[in-house]
Amino acid sequence: MEATMAAPEEAIILAQRMADLYQDYAQVEAVTLNGSRTSGVAVDARSDIDLEVYTAKGEFPLEERRAIVERLGGATRVNLGLRFWGDGDIWFDARSGIEVDVVYPSQRSTEEELDHTLRQHLPSGAYSTCTWHSVRTAHILFDRRGWFGQLQAWSDQPYPPELRRAIIDHNFPILRDIIPSYRYNVEKSLPRRDLVFINNEVTWLLACYFDVLFAFNQVPHPGSKRLLEQAARLCPRRPQDLAGQVTEVLRLSAVGDAGLLTAIDRLVDGLEGLLGEEVS
Repeated sequence: MEATMAAPEEAIILAQRMADLYQDYAQVEAVTLNGSRTSGVAVDARSDIDLEVYTAKGEFPLEERRAIVERLGGATRVNLGLRFWGDGDIWFDARSGIEVDVVYPSQRSTEEELDHTLRQHLPSGAYSTCTWHSVRTAHILFDRRGWFGQLQAWSDQPYPPELRRAIIDHNFPILRDIIPSYRYNVEKSLPRRDLVFINNEVTWLLACYFDVLFAFNQVPHPGSKRLLEQAARLCPRRPQDLAGQVTEVLRLSAVGDAGLLTAIDRLVDGLEGLLGEEVS
């Protein structure tokens, strides 16, 4: 479905109207605006509204979610209770045509994720610090008892050096240094012309690559969208011609070209060079 062009202020007004409706429900503790409208990148006609509705306990019943859509004026298309990437709803606002994306994290799960990141310094296979970024950059639309404001204040801290080291140590070797690395798996699969597997491995290679790059620059990971633009904006220390190198890897992986291995090595070499500058 094509998104219609809406003025930025129209989207903000719609987001606040939604927050005003969500606060009528006792299980809602806070509502925040996230995504492209708080990330610093330019929004366009396809930019949606990303809301996070934090619940104190229990689930948010579907009939109450449906009531909110109806009170807003209805939708041209709506999917409620999606479970593919966590509990969420997506719809197109009938009046403005704006796409609305709502997720319902619990207070407890959010606190636990931040604890894993900022206290325990635990990395993940990719996107290690996305929750930290999301909390730190969110725009608060409603905060019943000030819980989210306190969480946000805690998240506004320097990048822990232990976390930076942990992410690099966890994600850089799997790019190509160990036997079951993404590069090695691509090398095995090229003669088989297994394009689906090759592109799956390249996807994860790039995800881990950017996780390392953001950690190296001591920047919380901004999420999976528009990463080249985000890296150019947030990472003062990055390989030369990063966009060109990533584009070449993607171009060659799409067709399973044998030159893909050279392109991957060129990409990883640049990152390895950055990491080596600190130990040389």
